[in-house]
Amino acid sequence: MRRRTGWLVSVAAAVAVATGVVGYAVADGKGGPAYLKVPAAESADAGFARDMAVHHQQAVEMSYIVRDRTKDVEVRRLAYDIAQTQANQRGMLLGWLDLWELPKVSAKPPMAWMGMADAPVGEDGALMPGMATNTQLGRLGKVSGRQAEIMYLRLMIAHHKGGVHMAEGCVKRCVVGAERRLARGMVASQQSEIDLMTGMLKDRGATP
Repeated sequence: MRRRTGWLVSVAAAVAVATGVVGYAVADGKGGPAYLKVPAAESADAGFARDMAVHHQQAVEMSYIVRDRTKDVEVRRLAYDIAQTQANQRGMLLGWLDLWELPKVSAKPPMAWMGMADAPVGEDGALMPGMATNTQLGRLGKVSGRQAEIMYLRLMIAHHKGGVHMAEGCVKRCVVGAERRLARGMVASQQSEIDLMTGMLKDRGATP
């Protein structure tokens, strides 16, 4: 299992490096007309950047919570990797909004850019599919050991599934090539982590 986790960390690091290069290309104005055209405020590009930044922030929060609730090296390593990767990606998404001089909040509901404006309004902090509720986060901060590990893995699997769904939406709808590439990288890396976490739950006698 440690070998699987180490391999995943290497993959995630490679994705982060690749997306960092992409982010530099965008900021540098290179890559053709697609990079020079600023997306509209309510475009899929802007909507994805806003919503995924919020989605990622909760993943970072959950990962730091579990880091302090367990001594298991494997879970702590995974949590650190998720926190670092998603914090970096969140910075890129917010940076693009700054570059485009677009607001970081929208008057429209979350996921409206995916045609999901009519979806039920999230409650208790779960603003988008896959996000944990404030109650669940509070409970995660009170349990420890294996109980914390299992709860974190279950919440993060659901969180990643919501993230994959959103990233796939950007791959289909976003116009900026760099953002589509970042979204494709998210789909691949988060699906790999879902598979890994499913195995980690099985090792702990639990299921997603």
